[in-house]
Amino acid sequence: MSAPVSFPDLAAVETFWPAPAKLNLFLHVTGRRPDGYHDLQTLFQLIDLNDIIGVNVRADGRIERLGGSPEVAPESDLTVRAARALKLATGTCLGASLSVVKHIPMGGGLGGGSSDAATTLLVLNKLWGSELTLPELTDIGARLGADVPVFLHGSSAWAEGRGDRLTPVELPPRWYVVIRPGVSVGTAEVFQAPELTRNSQLITIRGFLESGGHNDCEPVVRARYPQIREALEWLAQSARARLTGTGSCIFAAFTSEADARDVAARVPDRWTGFVARGLNSSPVHERLCWGVAKW
Repeated sequence: MSAPVSFPDLAAVETFWPAPAKLNLFLHVTGRRPDGYHDLQTLFQLIDLNDIIGVNVRADGRIERLGGSPEVAPESDLTVRAARALKLATGTCLGASLSVVKHIPMGGGLGGGSSDAATTLLVLNKLWGSELTLPELTDIGARLGADVPVFLHGSSAWAEGRGDRLTPVELPPRWYVVIRPGVSVGTAEVFQAPELTRNSQLITIRGFLESGGHNDCEPVVRARYPQIREALEWLAQSARARLTGTGSCIFAAFTSEADARDVAARVPDRWTGFVARGLNSSPVHERLCWGVAKW
């Protein structure tokens, strides 16, 4: 584990920080809330696929993105929005230049934008010397996106409610084959679909471990996206294939890295496939020396 970072040591140079992806190992929609959101149960598994966030503290107070995906306007980028939200909450006179190197597919259900926002909040909270607590950061992050809190807390986690009631979970070692079928799926489209079932029964962590759960969004996505249905059927020949979140990425779990890489090597060229290792703690937390005990 790296030594704790020091604000005076890092204020004058650009530093680079990981923002890990996640998988939803299952996703039950248990009801619709009065505020229009849905009640959910899910299990977030962090994986070792990372975006990289470059951060350089500025003395002039400006916040700007110097590099990032051309598909996302700087003003819409969650790293910029996170930095501005933290600046507003703390009243700091400092700013930041940000850059984002994307490795996590956009629109794939892997949480890339939310993870980028969480890493930005965690790192700037340190580099600006803000010293906000994790609950205070979580209040800020939850306003940016429903998945931001799990990345802020930095652990694979059982989630309920809107996905914001989190319990850290220590998962057994797993390797995952992840496939992106080449399409993007809109989360709002799936959750607004009239055919989405919203009455799954609540289960316990033990119940999930015994049954494996399911993803209520998968039938909707299968029917609307034939490319994803085809990829699920292909991967199901080797292992139990699942959709992560609302997709578009799908995955299967393996206990052996060799088995996972054997399947990944056979992914048809029309799709993008890779192998990822499951993580129980976030690499950005490890660099900042924030442990699960901070929950």
